[in-house]
Amino acid sequence: MWSYEKRLQYPVNINFTNPKLAQVILSQFGGPDGENAAASRYLSQRYAMPYHNVAGILTDIGTEEMAHEEMVATIVHQLTKNLTPEQIEGTPFANYYVDHTTGIYHAAASGVPYTAAYYQSKGDPITDLMEDMAAEQKARTTYDNILRLVHDPEVCDPIRFLREREIVHFQRFGEALRSVQDRLNSKNFYALNPAFDK
Repeated sequence: MWSYEKRLQYPVNINFTNPKLAQVILSQFGGPDGENAAASRYLSQRYAMPYHNVAGILTDIGTEEMAHEEMVATIVHQLTKNLTPEQIEGTPFANYYVDHTTGIYHAAASGVPYTAAYYQSKGDPITDLMEDMAAEQKARTTYDNILRLVHDPEVCDPIRFLREREIVHFQRFGEALRSVQDRLNSKNFYALNPAFDK
């Protein structure tokens, strides 16, 4: 059960429009390494996780990814709010506009719609946590790429916040992986050496 607070995790206050920037940032909403894929990945993987504390981490981070998705959607919305067709014409956002006007839709910057094929849930704790660590690094790289293209402080500030959270999530998944490996190694040790007391 979730409780929703009617505020963003980090403020987004963009006072200008820019369809080109919106098209770039859109990828973190519905692209292959975006926030929607991350939330779906972690919230799906938690059911098969045999360790409650690690399932809790997956739930916590998956929930936070939903908050990040909300932030990215807000950034895109503020960058496209009240755009005229003349402002959109000739920009990469024009193709998106034809299909969605300025509605927020899960798609990559390339225009490819979101697909569940972007993430994996195997049911193996080590495999899933390795997938999660890689996902966080790919998301960090995407935010790095966005920051190379975007220079306005109003946009860069929340993007930097999101990038930093990817690093924290990577670290938390690394800690969870070590915890799982320690448990599995201990379990295997005692199975192979029954003379030792647990």
